[in-house]
Amino acid sequence: MYAIVEIAGQQFKVTKDQKVFVHRLAEEVGAQVSFDKVLLLDDGQITIGAPAIKDACVTATVLSHLKGDKVIVFKKKRRKGYEVKNGHRQSFTQIQIESIGTEKVAPKKVTEKKVNIEETAPVKEAKPTAEKAVKKAPAKKVASKKTTTKE
Repeated sequence: MYAIVEIAGQQFKVTKDQKVFVHRLAEEVGAQVSFDKVLLLDDGQITIGAPAIKDACVTATVLSHLKGDKVIVFKKKRRKGYEVKNGHRQSFTQIQIESIGTEKVAPKKVTEKKVNIEETAPVKEAKPTAEKAVKKAPAKKVASKKTTTKE
């Protein structure tokens, strides 16, 4: 029995008890994760999804988080004096496939706490704010021309 499942944007062909390196997952070591995007399922009869099989699930356990081998990125333009050297190590998560099936594992239910807002924090009454009076700029006084007459 095998399945083709999409995990973290990549497609993997997985079987039961197989160990797979996938892109870094946010779960802790030892946590169980389930992947709902099963694209193909072969259990003696091949089932193909369009795009995914409804009610199919792959369950896995997170074994460890680690980094891959260093990849050297070297850029050069000849006769220009341009050389750049960088390194990169990809983060991976190693998972082990526990089960492949058509029944979904029920996710853990999160209980919501109802909190009375009035008990937790007293409500401050808003002070009535007076509407701000629009201040008009004083009118410009036109200076009267003084006329002087010479006699």
